[in-house]
Amino acid sequence: MASGSDRNPIIIGGLPSQVPDFDPEETQEWLDSLDAAVDERGRERARYLMLRLIERAREKRVAVPEMRSTDYVNTIATKDEPFFPGNEEIERKILNATRWNAAVMVSRAQRPGIGVGGHIATFASSASLYDVGFNHFFRGKDGGDGGDQIFFQGHASPGVYARAFLLDRLSEQQLDAFRQEKSKAPYGLSSYPHPRLMPDFWEFPTVSMGLGPLGAIYQARMNRYMEARGIADTSKSHVWAFLGDGEMDEPESLGQLSLAAREGLDNLTFVVNCNLQRLDGPVRGNGKIMQELESQFRGAGWNVIKLVWDRSWDPLLAQDRDGILVNKLNSTPDGQFQTYATETGAYIREHFFGDDHRLRKMVEGMTDDQILHLGRGGHDHRKIYAAYAAAKAHKGQPTVILAQTVKGWTLGPNFEGRNATHQMKKLTVEDLKRFRDRLHIPIADKELESGLPPYYHPGRDSEEIQYMHDRRKALGGYVPTRVDRSKPLNLPGDKVYAPIKKGSGQQQIATTMAFVRLLKDLMRDKEIGKRFVPIAPDEYRTFGMDSLFPSAKIYNPMGQQYEAVDRELLLAYKESPTGQMLHDGISEAGCTASLIAAGSAYATHGEPLIPIYVFYSMFGFQRTGDQFWQMADQLARGFVLGATAGRTTLTGEGLQHADGHSHLLASTNPAVVAYDPAFGFEIAHIVQDGLRRMYGENAEDVFYYLTVYNEPIQHPAEPENVDAEGILKGLYRFKEGEKGAIPAQILASGVAVPWALEAQKILADEWNVKADVWSATSWNELRRDAVEVEEHNLLHPEEEQRVPYVTKKLAAAEGPKVAVSDWMRAVPDQIARWVPGTYQSLGADGFGFADTRGAARRFFHIDAQSIVLGVLTELAKEGKIDRSALKQAIDRYQLLDVAAADPGAAGGDA
Repeated sequence: MASGSDRNPIIIGGLPSQVPDFDPEETQEWLDSLDAAVDERGRERARYLMLRLIERAREKRVAVPEMRSTDYVNTIATKDEPFFPGNEEIERKILNATRWNAAVMVSRAQRPGIGVGGHIATFASSASLYDVGFNHFFRGKDGGDGGDQIFFQGHASPGVYARAFLLDRLSEQQLDAFRQEKSKAPYGLSSYPHPRLMPDFWEFPTVSMGLGPLGAIYQARMNRYMEARGIADTSKSHVWAFLGDGEMDEPESLGQLSLAAREGLDNLTFVVNCNLQRLDGPVRGNGKIMQELESQFRGAGWNVIKLVWDRSWDPLLAQDRDGILVNKLNSTPDGQFQTYATETGAYIREHFFGDDHRLRKMVEGMTDDQILHLGRGGHDHRKIYAAYAAAKAHKGQPTVILAQTVKGWTLGPNFEGRNATHQMKKLTVEDLKRFRDRLHIPIADKELESGLPPYYHPGRDSEEIQYMHDRRKALGGYVPTRVDRSKPLNLPGDKVYAPIKKGSGQQQIATTMAFVRLLKDLMRDKEIGKRFVPIAPDEYRTFGMDSLFPSAKIYNPMGQQYEAVDRELLLAYKESPTGQMLHDGISEAGCTASLIAAGSAYATHGEPLIPIYVFYSMFGFQRTGDQFWQMADQLARGFVLGATAGRTTLTGEGLQHADGHSHLLASTNPAVVAYDPAFGFEIAHIVQDGLRRMYGENAEDVFYYLTVYNEPIQHPAEPENVDAEGILKGLYRFKEGEKGAIPAQILASGVAVPWALEAQKILADEWNVKADVWSATSWNELRRDAVEVEEHNLLHPEEEQRVPYVTKKLAAAEGPKVAVSDWMRAVPDQIARWVPGTYQSLGADGFGFADTRGAARRFFHIDAQSIVLGVLTELAKEGKIDRSALKQAIDRYQLLDVAAADPGAAGGDA
C-alpha cells in the first residue's frame, strides 16, 4: 500500500489532477523554497508566507481557492482602522447610563407582586455593538424615506428601551411598566420587539429565533426589488440584523445565506454577537463558534469581518513574530475562553500564557489586573466602528460581522460569563453597588439600600444627552421608529370582478384557476396593478400561473443571461431585472419571508405592496406557521393562497400533501381572515373585500387566507340578489331544496359544495327530503363572530343580548343541519355550539393517502352518498324517517366498499 506522501492527494477547490505540469523544474523550485522555509524558519513562518502569497494572488486577480477560515484575530488590522469620528469619553458615559437603566428596569420588574421577568445579560454583552450603530450608522426616517431597517436581537430589548428613556422617547413610568402591557396600559412595554403591541416603536419582531436573520435577508432583497421596479427609492437603506451566536443553530438563520450572496445584497449586514453562550451553556464548548460561522458564511459567498479582540491585545499581537500567540488563540476552545471571562488575571497568566516561555515573556511586564482586562472586540467602540465602516463600504457581497463579547459584561462576577446568566433577572444590593462603581454612576449607597434601585438620567441639558440628540439628528431621526406614511390605494370598481362572476359556462375549472384569472385582470389595473407581488415556491406552473411569465416576468437582478430552453413556447420562462413575480425556489420559508417584507412595505417604505403568496396548502400553516405569526406581529398585509387544498383533492400525492387541518391552524392566528370558497363569484367578493379592508380607507392590519383547489368543476354564475354579506361573514344559502317533504339543511365549504348539491338531488329524488344547501365560506369567521358576541354578552348582561351571525342565519332553517367539508370535522365543529337545533359534521379525519378522489371521499364518508346517509341519520334521530332507511342507504350506495365509489374527476396529481 502506498504511503500518504505517495498517494495522489484529493484537491478540494484546487486544480484537477488531469492538468499536466508544463514546467516540472519550476514547480520543484517552488516546492523546495517552501520546504526550506519550513526547515529554517518553522511551520508558522511558512504558513504566514503562504497566506501572504494567497493574498497577493487575489490582488493580482489570480484565481485561488477561498480559505474557509482565518486566524482567531481581527480581520481589520490596526493600521487599517479608520479615524473614529466620535467623542469616546462622552459615548462611554452614554453607554454606562444605558447599561444601568437597562439592568435596573429588569431588576425592578422583579419587584414583589410583579415578578414578570426579563433578560439583562444579552444586552450587557452587545451594548457597545448597538451604541456605535446608534451614534454613527443607523439611519432614521426623517428624510422621508425608509431609513435603515434594523432587526434588533429580541433579548436585547431592555437596552433599546433604556436608550429611548435617555432621549425622552420613553418615560420612567413606561420603564416601570415593562412586560405589563395590559395592567399598566397605555404605558406598558412589550417584552421583546413587537410591532403589533408597540406599532409606533418597533418595526420587526425578532424573538422567534432564526426568523430575524431570514427576515433580514428578504427585507434587503425586497428593498432591491422595490427599487428595480420603480416603486420606491431604497438606495440609501441598509438592513442591519443583530443576532446571537446560539441563534445561528436555528436552520432558518443560515438557510438562505446563498440567496443574499447570489443577488449581491451589499445593503445587508449581519452582526453576530458571539458571547460564546446559549441560554444554558456554551455554544461550542469544545470548538470555536466564530471559526465555524466564518467557514459557513465564507462558503456561502459572504464578506466576513471578525472582531475578536479589543485594542489592549494590539501590543501583544505586534510582538508575535513567530505566531505562537496566534496559534494559542487558534487552539483554545470557546469553553476555556468562557472560563477565562470568570477567572482572575493570575489564573489567565498561568493557564493561557504559562505553558510556553515565549508567551510568558510577552506578559511579564503586565500586572494581573492588566491581563484580566485583555478584552473582547465587541466591547471596543473603535474596533466596532472600523468593522461597521468596512461593512458599509464593501460592495458586491453581504457582510457578516462576528463580534466576540462576554455575556453579562459589566454586571459583575455573579453574572459575567456564567452559564446561568441568561436566566438571572435581579441584582442584589451588593451587585448593584459593584455595577454602579464600574459604570461610575452617581447614585449613593442609601438609594440602593432603601428600596427599588433608581433609574439614572444625567439631565436633559447634559453634554451626553445633547450629544445623543445631535447624532440622531445628523442620522435622520430616532430609531427604532415605525411610521405608516402610506395612503389608501385607489381600488378598482366592480367591473374588474364581473368576468369571474359570470361563471365558467360549460368549461370546468378549479378554484385555483378562477383566482388566477381574477389576479391577471387585477394586475392589468392602471392604479394598483404594479403593486401586486406574486410569490410561489417553484410551483407557478402547478398553479396555472405560468400564463403570467411573458408579461409580468420573474424578478432576477441579473436578468436572463441565457437562452431559455422553452423560448419558442408562448408561456416561456422569462426572467428580468424588473420582473414582478418572485420565484424563491423550493423554499416556503423564503417565500413567506418575501411575503412579510412585501406585506409590510406600506410602513417600511410608505409604499403599499399587495403580495399574493400561493403554495401547497399543506406546506403553509403547518410548515411555516411561525412565520405567519411573525407576519401578524409585523402588521403585514396581503393574500395567502393555500392551493391544492383539502384532504382528498390531491390524493395522488399521498399523505404528506393531504391538508385537512390548515384552517384550524389558521384559526389560532388572530390576524388571519380565512375563507374556503367554492366558486369564482365567491372569490371575487372575498378578494374585493380583502383589498378594501387591507388597502382602502382605515386599513386593517390583517391578512387573508384562501384555500383553493385543483379539482375542475363547473362554476355557476353569481345568483341574482346574491347574499354578499353572507359570503363575507361566512355563510349563505346557495340553493334551496326544490322538492321533497321532509326539511333538512346541508352546510358545505369549498370543494364539498358540489357533493352537497349532488346529495341534495339524491335526497329529493329518492328519500322525499327537501334539503337546502348552504355555502359556508368561512367556518373560522363564523366562530370569530360568535366568540365576540359571547364576550360582549358576558360583560354587558344589562344590555339586550346579541345573537351570533350563524345562529341568526339558521334560526328559520328547518330540520337537522349536517356540515361537510374536505377538512377534518374539527373545522366545521368550530360553530357547533351556536347552530340551532340538531347539528352533525362529516369530515376527513385521520391521515390522507394516495388513491382516486372518489375512493378517498368514500373512505372518509364525505362524498354525496355519505352526505345522504348523514342527513338520513339525523332525520331518523328526530323520528322523521324510519331507522331501517339507514341500512337501505348503506347497502344501496355500497358505502362500506371504497372500491364501489365513482373514481371522480382525474387530476389527483399535482
